[in-house]
Amino acid sequence: MIHRHYIPKAPLNEFIACFIYYRDYNPVHSIDRFLPDGNVNLVIDLTDYPKYIYDNHTLTEIQSCRRVWFSGIRNKFITIPSGRDSEMLLIYFRKGKSYPFANAPVSAFTDHVVDGEQVLTPEILRMREQLQEMVDINQKFLCVEEFLLNMFRNRLQVNPFVDYAVGQILQSPHSAVIKDITNKVGFSQKHMIDMFRQHVGMTPKSFLKVMRFQKAIREIEQNRQVTWARIAYESGYYDQAHFINDFKTFSGFTPSQYLTRHSDSVNYVAVG
Repeated sequence: MIHRHYIPKAPLNEFIACFIYYRDYNPVHSIDRFLPDGNVNLVIDLTDYPKYIYDNHTLTEIQSCRRVWFSGIRNKFITIPSGRDSEMLLIYFRKGKSYPFANAPVSAFTDHVVDGEQVLTPEILRMREQLQEMVDINQKFLCVEEFLLNMFRNRLQVNPFVDYAVGQILQSPHSAVIKDITNKVGFSQKHMIDMFRQHVGMTPKSFLKVMRFQKAIREIEQNRQVTWARIAYESGYYDQAHFINDFKTFSGFTPSQYLTRHSDSVNYVAVG
């Protein structure tokens, strides 16, 4: 398997965490359940056959994705291909920082996968064709970087209020209090919620719940001896019952079921 990543230069790196390129990945399974992680991604498929999104329960195909697609922030898990026989270049936006690249409020794409040219610009399809002709991986990264800078440089402006709120939640999801964050920003609660939803894709409360779930996931991955009551407490849940309920909502599994099924790829669970 070939797996490479690249961190773009400023000012892109303030909005994009990294580019990832991979090919020749051949897991034994073909379908993954992907759990909500608070991220927004742009996927550039360098092959010419469609990839599918599957029904979460029946695993039947419900959506076809081709060429380039924009995957919005999620409140619920999604069922996708495992990446077998794929060649992809993925753009991982920093949490809460995809809004300069979208032609509409990011909330319009929450829990949706949409054609990339509809969200960004049709020019991205021409850039994809250039990537397909390139052999060198570094050249591919530089091509994407140049394209994004040329198309969006004038829009790369941080919203300091949303940036502060997202940062506080990411820093302390176990103890963050939305009311305190809103008071610190100085806006009314309604205005702050509306602005946060437009830029991040969900309300501050929903984003906080996803980040608490992610903190629990990290605790499970890092600790061989799992104590559910401790993980629930350290992740910011009121009690173990709330923890289990949220965990099942976001993953479709109880924490114990997840523990027996999880893989080396965090947030991906083989289901088919």
